[in-house]
Amino acid sequence: MVVRFFPSESERAGDGDDGRRRGAGRAARRPAGEAAIAYLPGAVPSERAQAAAAAVRSVAEADAAAAAERDAAERTLDRVREKAGKRAANVSLHQLARRGMSRWELEQVLRKREVDEAAAEAELDRLESVGLLDDEALAVSLVYAARARKGQGRQAIERELRRRHIDDDAIAAALEDYDEEDELDRAIEVALKRVGQLRDVDDQTAERRLYGYLQRRGYSGEAVGIAVGDAMRSRRDAR
Repeated sequence: MVVRFFPSESERAGDGDDGRRRGAGRAARRPAGEAAIAYLPGAVPSERAQAAAAAVRSVAEADAAAAAERDAAERTLDRVREKAGKRAANVSLHQLARRGMSRWELEQVLRKREVDEAAAEAELDRLESVGLLDDEALAVSLVYAARARKGQGRQAIERELRRRHIDDDAIAAALEDYDEEDELDRAIEVALKRVGQLRDVDDQTAERRLYGYLQRRGYSGEAVGIAVGDAMRSRRDAR
């Protein structure tokens, strides 16, 4: 409650209606919540009343100081967050410029760089929203590279995608067109290419090495058996 002291009756009273009108006007303008303390003519506030008024002023001053401190703290926190956000963006863009990364991989990088967790999460969400971080697109790209350049089979491709923490739905979508016939055709192609590099070893050694080579590349056991058989027949026919 705010306590305000008003002038004595002799100071604020007027003669007749004019005095009453001035008194009524001042009463109407009195702020809500303030209690008027009236004194007899010539009276002064008691020590108790003065102490109460001082306490009210002290509380108001303390509230104002606390509000100022909160404003300063919020401004400082905003600057810290802005700085953390810029650092998260710089680290992320530098990493993505080097190679495609899954969200999980980039999250690990930001954590190792000790980027603020909240700033890192916000940056990951931002990159996803603008398409710079896209696990589904990355999965498609990795499948293509694994098949076309590395000669890998489905099992090896799936292991690589899971190692990079791409979720099952994205993996399934990326491998949707990868059927058993594709797997077999690719295994035969890889085996025929590899057998040509084994001219200096006997048939038994060549066959064993072909099996190991194709298995390490993640081809199914059935595809490996057929591909090795075709490659060994091709080797014998070429003599």
